[in-house]
Amino acid sequence: MSVTVQYRVQISKGNENVEGPDGADLVITVPIKVAQETGFDPTVAFMRGQLKAVGSTGALFDELSSGDASEIIGRLASEAG
Repeated sequence: MSVTVQYRVQISKGNENVEGPDGADLVITVPIKVAQETGFDPTVAFMRGQLKAVGSTGALFDELSSGDASEIIGRLASEAG
């Protein structure tokens, strides 16, 4: 079974860049300020409580270890300007 993932980079209250389907099995959210830090690592951000996830922790760790989270969050953060 494939897990659906939605990524959200929060730019400001009520304003975020989103990739992935509504109603996803896993929703990953990170503030733009954190995502744009030099050397951003989503695993470290999660451990620091800066990256939030709703859904399966196992699926989250799969996303983090695959590199997908870093790539997608980086792209969403760069699209914000």
